[in-house]
Amino acid sequence: MVQPRRYALVAYVKNSVGQFVEQLRRDLHPSLPHMAAHLTVLPPRCLVGTEDEARASLEKICSEVEPFEVSLDEVETFIPVTPTVFIRVGCEARHLRDLHDRLNCRALATPEDWPYMPHVTIAKLGAEQDAQQAYLMARKRWAKFAGSRCIPVRELTFVREEAQNHWVDLAEVPLGGGLVSKSIR
Repeated sequence: MVQPRRYALVAYVKNSVGQFVEQLRRDLHPSLPHMAAHLTVLPPRCLVGTEDEARASLEKICSEVEPFEVSLDEVETFIPVTPTVFIRVGCEARHLRDLHDRLNCRALATPEDWPYMPHVTIAKLGAEQDAQQAYLMARKRWAKFAGSRCIPVRELTFVREEAQNHWVDLAEVPLGGGLVSKSIR
């Protein structure tokens, strides 16, 4: 049976925080495929409409939202729900929650499995014990991180899952601007 394609909306973290997270992920869970550091704005979902309808909705809504900045707070975990280690977005998380709520409509509408909480995932591990160890190491490393903990959110990227843990970029969606399509290879 063919599984329906899933889509998500992310803001890539392309500064020193993103580099830190990507290196930490490789150190903590080297068997995971490399994934660019990102803030998830819309978690993975099946579309209610077509890809074109989703893009049109994204372009319209994002054109009405001004770019903003968020800062990262502490390393946390979703244990016992999932063995996931992440860095929570600080007090500016309301900007991402508002954006999530505005975008979770039309072709992209779906009930969420869990309440939306803005964060940057470091690693989703296989077992709770592994996640606890990763959490402790990540906290120590994050405490020593001397760079800026701010993330500018200027554009979002509409992505599609092609295989498990393999996502392709479909379109960049600037906040306050238009849509830039990616060619799929």
